[in-house]
Amino acid sequence: MQHSAQAFEGVADGGLGIGGVMPNVVALMNEYAPRKIRSTLVAIMFSGYSIGGMLSAGLGILLMPVWGWRAVFFVALVPLLVLPLLVRQLPESLNFLLRDGQVSRAQQLLCHAAPDYLPQPDDQLSLAEGQASKVSILQLFQEGRAVNTLMLWLAFFCCLLMVYALSSWLPKLMNAAGYGLNSSLAFLLVLNFGAIFGAIGGGWLGDRIALGRVLLAFFVTGALALSLLALKSPLPVLYLLIGIAGASTIGTQILANACTVQFYPAHIRSTGLGWAMGIGRIGAIIGPLLGGALHATALPIQASFLAFAVPGVVGAAAILAFLWYQPGRRSLGSAEAVEPLRGAS
Repeated sequence: MQHSAQAFEGVADGGLGIGGVMPNVVALMNEYAPRKIRSTLVAIMFSGYSIGGMLSAGLGILLMPVWGWRAVFFVALVPLLVLPLLVRQLPESLNFLLRDGQVSRAQQLLCHAAPDYLPQPDDQLSLAEGQASKVSILQLFQEGRAVNTLMLWLAFFCCLLMVYALSSWLPKLMNAAGYGLNSSLAFLLVLNFGAIFGAIGGGWLGDRIALGRVLLAFFVTGALALSLLALKSPLPVLYLLIGIAGASTIGTQILANACTVQFYPAHIRSTGLGWAMGIGRIGAIIGPLLGGALHATALPIQASFLAFAVPGVVGAAAILAFLWYQPGRRSLGSAEAVEPLRGAS
């Protein structure tokens, strides 16, 4: 019992650390990425989360039969080996450096980010308009952002509910439907492959049309794909639908991160994304519980997929309201409301 409690505390601490890292990494990538390919680069970067999940699952399949379940947790020590390199190479936020008075260090980073910039002794670097020394959650609801913030929270909640319900219960549901264990695990692999292609493809589209519109299309596509999974289809069609479901659920979550950091001004990006992801984690908790409740009732597999599709419809409605109620009727994804840095010489 004591070992179980210690393991639970370790998992909770790991979740706390990962949950804190992700919004800051997305905000940092958004700050340094060129505007024309910003959504694509954020999507590619965040796809590493899915790739890491696939690799960890594969390592678990190889290591657990020989070394037991503890071996999987020892693998988590591997990222510590690259931590010194990350600390040395990962740039700090320019806005943070300016707020902290580290102008010379900000100039050095600006030289790397913009090779044509040559720092001069009389250069004056200023924070973007709207920057503040203190950040609070209340700023997420100011300047006409209240409705949009709530809609983003609802979209994150629905998306993560679908993602975790589908990821947790897809193998079990397909196995209960008569497919073998290997085929059921193959469905999960296809789901994650679809997520990578959906995220990168969606990011590419988001750089060419409004990112919010891409999110709306992905939510609708995800709900439709999950609804079609309720129908009996040939195996190739089933694989295709599951791949589309992965692209339009897990991929949607990655695009939602990019959409959020592009919506908020630079000084509250990390706070805005952190709160959206935190609210979304409530859906991540409810999703597996919903899948378990549906499975326990012995309902047909079709009912489970239809239930998983409902949050997609709600998420689509949330994004539609988000697009409709834009402060200043700004087209999200085409330009930012606030520049991360302005410099004058």
